[in-house]
Amino acid sequence: MTALLEVNDLTVGFGDAAPIVDGVSFCVNAGETLALVGESGSGKTLTCRSVLRILPEAAQLRRGSIQFHGSTGTAELMSLPEKAMRAIRGDRISMIFQEPMRSLSPLHRLGNQVAEVLRLHRNMGRAEAKRCVLEQFEQVGFADPVRAWRSYPFEMSGGMRQRAMIAMAMVAKPELLIADEPTTALDVTTQAQVLGLIRSLQKDTGMGVILVTHDLGVVANMAQQVVVMNKGRVMESGLAKDVLGAPAHPYTAKLFAAAPMIPQVATPARPPVRDDVILELRNVSKTYAMRAGGWRKPVTVSACQNVDLQVSRGKTLAIVGESGSGKTTCARIAMGAETPDEGGEVLFRPDKGAEPISIHNMDRTERTLFQRQAQMVFQDPYSSLSPRMRVQDALTEPMEIHGIGSAADRRDKAAEMLSWVGLDTNMLRRFPHAFSGGQRQRLSIARALTLDPRLLICDEPTSALDVSVQDQILTLLEDIRERANLSYLFISHDLAVVARIADEVAVMRAGVIVEQAPPDTLFYNPQHPYTKALIAAQPEPDINRPIDLDLVAKGAGSPQLWPEEYRFEGMQAPALRELEPGHKVRCHA
Repeated sequence: MTALLEVNDLTVGFGDAAPIVDGVSFCVNAGETLALVGESGSGKTLTCRSVLRILPEAAQLRRGSIQFHGSTGTAELMSLPEKAMRAIRGDRISMIFQEPMRSLSPLHRLGNQVAEVLRLHRNMGRAEAKRCVLEQFEQVGFADPVRAWRSYPFEMSGGMRQRAMIAMAMVAKPELLIADEPTTALDVTTQAQVLGLIRSLQKDTGMGVILVTHDLGVVANMAQQVVVMNKGRVMESGLAKDVLGAPAHPYTAKLFAAAPMIPQVATPARPPVRDDVILELRNVSKTYAMRAGGWRKPVTVSACQNVDLQVSRGKTLAIVGESGSGKTTCARIAMGAETPDEGGEVLFRPDKGAEPISIHNMDRTERTLFQRQAQMVFQDPYSSLSPRMRVQDALTEPMEIHGIGSAADRRDKAAEMLSWVGLDTNMLRRFPHAFSGGQRQRLSIARALTLDPRLLICDEPTSALDVSVQDQILTLLEDIRERANLSYLFISHDLAVVARIADEVAVMRAGVIVEQAPPDTLFYNPQHPYTKALIAAQPEPDINRPIDLDLVAKGAGSPQLWPEEYRFEGMQAPALRELEPGHKVRCHA
């Protein structure tokens, strides 16, 4: 096998401190995928950025060699002139970055940003570049490529922005693709399609791939070689079948033990008890008028349709589905941040037996009380905490707004919440930038808990975290639920996470709930073809159980591909019917 990239003894550091990347060596072959696996802070991203020489200004390439054996000859990337390096970046070597909102320009449309790659490196005209970009948008899963071309990044969801980043990296068909957590923000069906697309491009062009990921299921489905890193050093490397099948290093075994999986043994299903409902969504729909461009009339987009959900006190209701399915819209309506269309209603019961309150018809006093009793944990811990506020100020601010306690009482409560989430109280004086991603998510949870809420709405709280930190956050949420009798509305696209934490699961597609049941029933007796596709698309850390792309394509594709009893009639979805106690499926009678 031809070596496409050879990295030998790569060492990167900052100032006089110990190296962040220390003596890393590996080889990427043409047509193969090498996976870099490890926790946050292990040096994976810094290693990849060294290949393209896009390190932070203070970083130093202290020693080592990076040789790229491309189609035009061999180049030593560490000593290559900057002009020659610019010709390689984005053309022969492309990179998919983890945070698309920081990597995409907010001032330019997505289509123009992706087409820029073709105009710079392929000298394409505008019309031809647009045609290639629209084809690429369709391949990465955009339902409406033309609308995606006209959109700005802030008009798209996190998953949609990540699809645009993937399209930008792959549109020029590079010889080497560096993918830094490329599917973290994607739902499992889109993830399966993107992984299939990368494999297809590899087969057609012989492209090599460096895949940075914390998802061991993705590693098992994609990689031929695996390099496990910890604290800047290689702990273990070798063939994927050997490393995944029989990890030799204790750190590798620890990572595998922390990976969430859908349980393989079913337990007797129990229908959910409805005697004490804290939150209820009744016939909730939401439509938006989207800008169409030019002088055309705005386009109406339906985010969710006729949603009926109930969250029982002390329990967890999970909503799963792909990007754009309406999960976050439902969460925002439940928090009162969005108003449902006429006919929809959201009811909140602060105490058992209390009269329900319609959260969109509250007076000022009732709304203040509701905002104390319902809090939200957001997907991105980097943007949900102000970089200018110390941790103590961030945690005490909600109590100050609601006039709770004295300054000393608020400081004591902040320290107590830090200890609840497993952080030291001496961290109160630090700023958010001094914490890792997992620690910031703990801070976000602590901030939500300072008001002693009854309901916590968690919007993808673990999607950006590596497996060991994810395991810690899930354990923390489970512990807090038991200690404080909290109720959770849990938004996720990771079925393994949902299988662990949820008491009931609602599956959404295109704004409609297609199946609803306890996890024991849903994962072992799925009925709807879309639910089956979600389960089939969930990658498992077993090289002998690859993703069934055909099943995913049928279930996640057009409803016309579904069996007749589940098909839509025009735009009208069939009714949600109860097949057995607690198990509802959207199908014809």
